[in-house]
Amino acid sequence: MSAKRAAIVIAVVFVAYAVLLGWRGVLLIGTGDPVAIGLGIAVLVIPLLGIYLVWRELQFGRRTEALAGELETDGGLPVDDLPRRPSGRIDRAAADAAFLKYKEEAEAAPDDWRVWFRLSTAYDAAGDRKRARATMRTAIAHHDQAVR
Repeated sequence: MSAKRAAIVIAVVFVAYAVLLGWRGVLLIGTGDPVAIGLGIAVLVIPLLGIYLVWRELQFGRRTEALAGELETDGGLPVDDLPRRPSGRIDRAAADAAFLKYKEEAEAAPDDWRVWFRLSTAYDAAGDRKRARATMRTAIAHHDQAVR
């Protein structure tokens, strides 16, 4: 199953869960008991927050995919030629060496979304998912500014 399909399946399952949880919140509010009403309101907040977070992640994935498509059309996607261990994971030393190149590109052209996208893939290859996502958000923001 592709990552895109898996994300959609998980989102659909979560929405079903959120609806069931929300219904429980409504039932708690309907009891009229002050404690149950408080719990019911709290139970309603959880699915709303969850739905917002799921929507945000799906938007992030959609935007990232769109940037990758645009970069591929321009011929600017980084080539995945890093050596791999027998397990299939990228060799950390090679990823770190490639990372330096992409970091220098981003420092040289800080307003170009393309270099931020490539830097994000380098962070991901080096195993730093948190910085990879933050850098991809930077790439998306620079792309939005360039389009305006």
